[in-house]
Amino acid sequence: MNRYTLTLVGEKESPSLPGLTGSLAPTTALASGVTSPATPSAEHGSAEQCPLADPSEARDALGRGVGVRTEGFSAVSKRGQGHRGVRGLGVPNLTLCLSQAVLGARNSGAWRGLRTAASAQAASQSQAQDVRVEGAFPVTMLPGDGVGPELMHAVKEVFKAAAVPVEFKEHHLSEVQNMASEEKLEQVLSSMKENKVAIIGKIYTPMEYKGELASYDMQLRRKLDLFANVVHVKSLPGYKTRHNNLDLVIIREQTEGEYSSLEHESARGVIECLKIVTRTKSQRIAKFAFDYATKKGRSKVTAVHKANIMKLGDGLFLQCCEEVAELYPKIKFETMIIDNCCMQLVQNPYQFDVLVMPNLYGNIIDNLAAGLVGGAGVVPGESYSAEYAVFETGARHPFAQAVGRNIANPTAMLLSASNMLRHLNLEYHSSMIADAVKKVIKVGKVRTRDMGGYSTTTDFIKSVIGHLHPHGG
Repeated sequence: MNRYTLTLVGEKESPSLPGLTGSLAPTTALASGVTSPATPSAEHGSAEQCPLADPSEARDALGRGVGVRTEGFSAVSKRGQGHRGVRGLGVPNLTLCLSQAVLGARNSGAWRGLRTAASAQAASQSQAQDVRVEGAFPVTMLPGDGVGPELMHAVKEVFKAAAVPVEFKEHHLSEVQNMASEEKLEQVLSSMKENKVAIIGKIYTPMEYKGELASYDMQLRRKLDLFANVVHVKSLPGYKTRHNNLDLVIIREQTEGEYSSLEHESARGVIECLKIVTRTKSQRIAKFAFDYATKKGRSKVTAVHKANIMKLGDGLFLQCCEEVAELYPKIKFETMIIDNCCMQLVQNPYQFDVLVMPNLYGNIIDNLAAGLVGGAGVVPGESYSAEYAVFETGARHPFAQAVGRNIANPTAMLLSASNMLRHLNLEYHSSMIADAVKKVIKVGKVRTRDMGGYSTTTDFIKSVIGHLHPHGG
């Protein structure tokens, strides 16, 4: 099996920072896709050069035969395994041909309740099989708790209808459903390390202390070094909120800070919790934020902190942000205390562009900002390390009270899945799915309860599938 690596795609080389080079450099995480070790010339045409009169005669850009099977909306490729996902090698070309053929054929007491419903879910999940497509991109899928399995079902149904060349390797890890163990955790980690890309639901963390302070969710982030969480908060056309036309990005360091799992009872009735802040990780997340702003054409980065009170911990974080900012003279840099930031987001969120902050503040701001554009059901998120990319909802909310009721909003997860496809260089499929989701919301006939409607999750999925159409044809 080929080993894939993340590569930075951009015209300008990122400024270097002393002590922050090599495998530690966060710019690696800003990859736009996955490439194979071999990278031939990019002269093999674009997605626009893909007329497909007869699917049986389809050829990729290297002239290799491609067999297309339209029934069941699946596609089987006969191409070699050495060039999957290489930009300019005809993979967008190939997937466009496949999808046009397939779509052408088609177009003719909350947690107690969760535990009760979870047993039925677990029974069906234990029999679930991986979605297998020959020559497809392998992606680890972790449904998680709450409505996570229902949202993943939405992703699989839409991917099937859109003939997305992705093969899901599904695993189940849950502290609520008694499906968590060190062995299962290692299986999930092994899958993520092998595939490099994952899509996950929220893994709920019980409040009861059972001897282990670090949740499985936190352990996944640490062991994969998923240091950067990115949440793009953007208004959806056709869905009015208090503040419309918002477009801001929240970047959160999520491997240290208050979520260190270092707590102890120093005396009876006295608990001490340690907040860890390091220069290396503070510089790394700051550099990631400025690299992100540079690559995405953003003009300002705001560092959010509480250095007026936590003078050493947040003081170090703020100092690192200021040092990194000097390397990016074209990006405006501001600082803001966390409590004032919360108020400013509610009063005038338009002043923000990219915000970078430590762990706990990012968790709070993610949810606050999601509420500005429609809530947890509509905001996608993603997390990066130097090697891995994990896609999830922006506001990590399991929505336990909705389990089994067919009312969850799949928008955030579908948009996150679309972002995942863009990361894999499957631009055609990414745009097709994102456009379909946004079209459903803009038309306004199908709205789940969190958006003021009465449509079911199933209604939303069917409507999205109904709005899928070929791009670039």
